[in-house]
Amino acid sequence: MGLWPYLGKKFRATMTTAARPTFEPAKGGMGRGERDLSALSKQYSARDLASHTRLKYRDHGQSTTEELRNRDFRRELEDRERAARDKRTSSSSGGSGSGSSSSSSSNNAIRDSGSSSSSSSSSKKPRLDQIAPSNLDADDPQDDDDDASDSDDSDDEAVLFAELERIRRERAEEDARKQQERQEQEERIRMENIISGNPLLNLAAAPKSDMKVKKRWDDDVVFKNCAASEPDKSEKSFINDSLRSEFHKRFMEKYVK
Repeated sequence: MGLWPYLGKKFRATMTTAARPTFEPAKGGMGRGERDLSALSKQYSARDLASHTRLKYRDHGQSTTEELRNRDFRRELEDRERAARDKRTSSSSGGSGSGSSSSSSSNNAIRDSGSSSSSSSSSKKPRLDQIAPSNLDADDPQDDDDDASDSDDSDDEAVLFAELERIRRERAEEDARKQQERQEQEERIRMENIISGNPLLNLAAAPKSDMKVKKRWDDDVVFKNCAASEPDKSEKSFINDSLRSEFHKRFMEKYVK
């Protein structure tokens, strides 16, 4: 009881305060070689600065809503087409003084020639459609020949249609017969599988077979039962195992044992 207060004071004096919460963190002093560390830093990065600080609006001439509402796009398109057409005609004229008059006269000549050619073609069209009766013989039975040829054509078409119908009917019958044979074959195979798969139904018809155990897949491997099945020393056979080969055994007996 006498030493406990002293030991307790000593223990409390040497106890660390690192685990206690820091409500007031440490600050640098203003002594020699020191400066006030509590002041905020005045350095900023260029990435921290704001990029856009004001809103940008469309100015006059930048296709605002009011401008687009008041514009006449149809009229502007017609003006551009007219200007392009005038530029083409001026470039084709060649810049000569009499270019416009010559072009107008040539246009008139082309128009006149076109009208004359159209009138001549219109006047020639009925003459081309008509058939001159002078080169036909009056005694030729033209109508009778036409009627006969039409009747022959109709008879030929009837024969062709009948032949086509017969071929279609034969093909349909052949397809139906093949389909029936296929179904019968599938049914026969299914019944055979059912009968052969049931040992009770196939017990009498089953061939007499001796009950032999099938050979395992690992009967002829190299590393099966290495200790039990040692090869005979008198026989020289190749073994795909370096530890069980004859050379390895002779080497171990000569140099190791």
